[in-house]
Amino acid sequence: MAELGVKLGNLTLKNPVLTASGTFGYGTEYADFIDLNRLGGFIVKGTTLNHREGNPYPRMAETPSGMLNAVGLQNKGVDYFVEKIYPTIKDYSTNVLVNVSGACIEDYVQCAETINALEKIPAIELNISCPNVKKGGMGFGTSPDMAAEVVGAVRKVYKKHLMVKLSPNVTSIAEIAKSVEGVGADSVSLINTLLGMAIDAERRKPLLSTVTGGLSGACVKPVALRCVWQVANAVKIPVVGLGGIMCATDAIEFLLAGATAVQIGTANFIDPAVTMKVIDGIDEYLDRHHFSSVTEIIGAIND
Repeated sequence: MAELGVKLGNLTLKNPVLTASGTFGYGTEYADFIDLNRLGGFIVKGTTLNHREGNPYPRMAETPSGMLNAVGLQNKGVDYFVEKIYPTIKDYSTNVLVNVSGACIEDYVQCAETINALEKIPAIELNISCPNVKKGGMGFGTSPDMAAEVVGAVRKVYKKHLMVKLSPNVTSIAEIAKSVEGVGADSVSLINTLLGMAIDAERRKPLLSTVTGGLSGACVKPVALRCVWQVANAVKIPVVGLGGIMCATDAIEFLLAGATAVQIGTANFIDPAVTMKVIDGIDEYLDRHHFSSVTEIIGAIND
């Protein structure tokens, strides 16, 4: 068997397979289907400073080769996470990461500071695709300056591994990645969902209550793969790739494009055991091609 371990800066993963926030609940929901300890890590659903109800229904819709969602970060807030969720997940022998979101910089900072105190949470994933309500609702991750502002503020209070999740809904995702690298991000994960919409032609109405939502699934993979390749060639910090990974071959393509690790999202809804199959498939690929370690194929695209 090949060595599957990888390093995201100071964060060691037993293999490069993580789960994507928003598709894996708090992890325990999948414990009947897979051995969570086999994962390189899992990322729990988006957590905000305060309780959020999320958007009105309907807020999910199936699309060709993918799905749209507009859940709206429904969660009970960081204090609830600390009191009720953290005790149930802290003792797994893998990396447990918390996805942190906010409506303004102060929200991000306070939420990250609270999670920083949790001994068994070695990293957070900062979702900077959320709207900055103080600047007209524009996503923090849509401009290099705004991205650097929120990441820099969180970096001052968060002392562990800081992963930043990037939006593809920008002119240059590589420029955003360089801006957050410059203020202390330890790694970047990409891509978040693409902005899309769907219409019920018979009713002449949008399928989502919010009209537009986040597109994920197999249909976004070519875009995600391109973004990972661009960012991996633009920054020195590790890149975590996600977007349309449905099988081991997809994951391997992201590693070849320069990702150090991958996240599996929408595929979890189709097959709750997909992460185990991807881990085994990467191992089989490395053996078949006579690689001794997964690190040998990171960025090893023959272009």
